[in-house]
Amino acid sequence: MANAVTQSILVVGGGMSGLTAAIEAAEAGHEVYLVEKNPYLGGRVAQLHQYFPKLCPPYCGLEINFRRIRSNPKVHILTMAEVEGVSGGEGNWDVSLKLSPRYVNEKCTACNKCAEACTMEIDNAFNYGMDKIKAAYLPHDMAFPMRYVLDPSLVKSAEAQKVKDACPYDAIDLNMETKILDLKVGAIVWTTGWKPYDATKLDTYGFGQYPNLVTNVMMERLAAFNGPTQGKILRPSDGAEPKTVAFIQCAGSRDENHLPFCSTICCMASMKQATYVREQYPDSKVIIFYIDIRAMDRLEDFYRKIKEDQNVQFFKGKVAKIEQDAATKNLILRVEDTTTGSLHEVNVDLAVLATGMQPNTSENPVPVTVSYDDYGFVSSQDATPGIVAAGCTRNPAGVSESVQDGTAAALKAIQSIGRR
Repeated sequence: MANAVTQSILVVGGGMSGLTAAIEAAEAGHEVYLVEKNPYLGGRVAQLHQYFPKLCPPYCGLEINFRRIRSNPKVHILTMAEVEGVSGGEGNWDVSLKLSPRYVNEKCTACNKCAEACTMEIDNAFNYGMDKIKAAYLPHDMAFPMRYVLDPSLVKSAEAQKVKDACPYDAIDLNMETKILDLKVGAIVWTTGWKPYDATKLDTYGFGQYPNLVTNVMMERLAAFNGPTQGKILRPSDGAEPKTVAFIQCAGSRDENHLPFCSTICCMASMKQATYVREQYPDSKVIIFYIDIRAMDRLEDFYRKIKEDQNVQFFKGKVAKIEQDAATKNLILRVEDTTTGSLHEVNVDLAVLATGMQPNTSENPVPVTVSYDDYGFVSSQDATPGIVAAGCTRNPAGVSESVQDGTAAALKAIQSIGRR
């Protein structure tokens, strides 16, 4: 039987599947170390405006999970942390973690005094660079842990001391350094999730050149109350209200030159975002360009509801090229209607690229030998004895599927320990 040390479980990745796995394992009585490279938990779900199909805010589900973590001393949170190395075997893993400095300690009360004293600004990663934040910042309004962060550029600057002096709680430590932490655990759950496919690689679309061409994840932030426009969907070029909005499905997905697979959630995400536009602008027109619509099981009802809106048009055809009208900054979409074979040029105020889900393991693999499929996903939930893959680490998935997978991964990890 494993000893007390190797009864512990390491969960790598603090998104929905990782949060779920950590909480379920801890509530089953195991010590759990939850490692997240960002300064907050919640993953990409924290950046959503609403879930589909219920269209409720994700903070509801996240807050329930955070409350469970706060009430369970067996969950140990390590943010701004990454796995440097893994050795050993099932029931007896040695893990090396790199902890990057936050420059803010546990005394922080999130009083905002440091941000008030700070003049330096940086790109806001939480809003995908669409606005700026102070270099002394809270990652987002509902961040967990609720603690500020100092950007390294601020720490190296002349105003670092002024920001430190503004803190009434002595919570700022400008001398924090990168640390290495060694852990011994019995099992590992790998849930490092996904990233949006890089839309700049879609040469014929011009993403990055045309301000009114955004991605689906950026659209979530435009609609969010704590986003760059406080929830008002506006054209980035001039701040105007868009009258026509296009959603371009399979932007890089199901394409042998980019992501050859279907990410399964993009159709539903675009239909959900169509509701954002239609609710804010009752006279607006929405066009969804698609190859075919993937709305499975209970989601079929949501698809049917969107189709009933006469101001939402489903256009069967893959957009071949996007150009910009130099005078208006409108976008001109060149597309073939595959039902008739006719060619069209469609002029819109704003266009949204439904980019797919690229697994982070395709660029940052698990640091032990495991098998992957052709797309970089871990090919099996049982990645190797003692290491369990979950969520979007092993296949594209929505929020509910990721939660279910996280629960299954916790059980698998507990079973792995029990075998020793």
